[in-house]
Amino acid sequence: MKNSRRDFMKKSSLITSSLTIAPWLSNVSFSQSNVNDTIKVALIGCGGRGTGAIVQALSTKENIQLVAMADVFKDRLDGCYKSIMTSKVKDKSPKEIMVNQKVKVSEDHKFVGFDAYKKAMELADVVILSTPPGFRPIHFEEAVKQGKQIFMEKPVATDPAGVQRVLAAAKIAKEKKLNVVVGLQRHYQNSYRELMKRVQDGQIGEIVSASCWWNNDGVWVKPRTAGQTEMEYQLRNWYYFNWICGDHITEQHIHNIDVINWAKNGYPVRARGTGGREVRKGKNYGEIFDHHLVEFEYADGTILNSQCRHIPGTWTKVDELLVGTKGKVEFDAAKILDSKGNLKFGYDKKTLENNPYQTEHDELWAEVAAGNYKFADAENGAYSTMTSILGRMATYSGQEIEWDAAINSGLSLAPSQFTWDAEMPLKPDENGLYPVAVPGKTKYF
Repeated sequence: MKNSRRDFMKKSSLITSSLTIAPWLSNVSFSQSNVNDTIKVALIGCGGRGTGAIVQALSTKENIQLVAMADVFKDRLDGCYKSIMTSKVKDKSPKEIMVNQKVKVSEDHKFVGFDAYKKAMELADVVILSTPPGFRPIHFEEAVKQGKQIFMEKPVATDPAGVQRVLAAAKIAKEKKLNVVVGLQRHYQNSYRELMKRVQDGQIGEIVSASCWWNNDGVWVKPRTAGQTEMEYQLRNWYYFNWICGDHITEQHIHNIDVINWAKNGYPVRARGTGGREVRKGKNYGEIFDHHLVEFEYADGTILNSQCRHIPGTWTKVDELLVGTKGKVEFDAAKILDSKGNLKFGYDKKTLENNPYQTEHDELWAEVAAGNYKFADAENGAYSTMTSILGRMATYSGQEIEWDAAINSGLSLAPSQFTWDAEMPLKPDENGLYPVAVPGKTKYF
């Protein structure tokens, strides 16, 4: 019997118990020649990362159509649509490909507002979740509920309550056999895959310590404009509010922390650290810190020294380092050194490196097109997100924070409702300044 990819999508959405359904599913054979119908995709979140993600999806060789878009802001949706329609990519020929040939979004399929995501998802087989991360748990839950295949950006939450929601939905996604790829793209980067294979084969021996960095100048600032409600201001300037961003230790540094978790094949049991604001002191910077230094401790006693900083004019570094009993790995340099500093292995990034942002889409869409279930990234995405949140809780409080206490704390930072005039959990004072955590005074437990 020939089975279309659309049959696979429909059946996936009906799977609620692996015990009763999985034996049937395992006997279904999907071949590329039989699954050539169109894959419909909805883009949820039309900012810069969403624009990049959908262009990468449309640049794959699969028969994909963008059929719906959703964002809380119409101007951001319109800007994204314009960018997509004028985007050109080069294949290996190098031949230019106009991705707009795969765009079939009518005006009535451009949805704006806080509930826009539900309407867009209903029209698609696969959803791309690329809003600011505070919305990720809500959107992921809905995508799983609707039985969609999923690509979602990192981080997957901004607080422990959100992490728990993602973990619960991830369990259902597995039962339904829904592919889920999380945008921790180093897992899809050739050099990292090759180096990690050697780490797991024992080429550097037992890991005894690790370090990781995301130190650079920082990101954009969008000052308040006349007439904005507090909700709109915080959404426009989302990077500087923890309920929607999680601070840069979560929004950016998660990449590096996740690499160490990958190498350790586990997650820390506690964290302690320090952090603060040296240059982010004005009313344009919300509540987040501009530097974090954290010691993450794993169950076997291994220490990860983690640092991230957003201070212009300072030393910059984005990298990861593993030190083992037989040598060490420098990931950005893509090399393994023995205990005396001699080169044991070097990966030729100049000729062999790929674009991991594109590869994660190439691999996901190929499996979806073939009707296969392969990717289950949500759980690791949630736990690596929680690792970064653990670090933030340690630096904000100045206390040693235990993993179990943090992840089970129920701490939620989100507003009680999502409306333009909602009462926000964090508001500025009469001088326009927001409350900021103070180590030694800020308490979680």
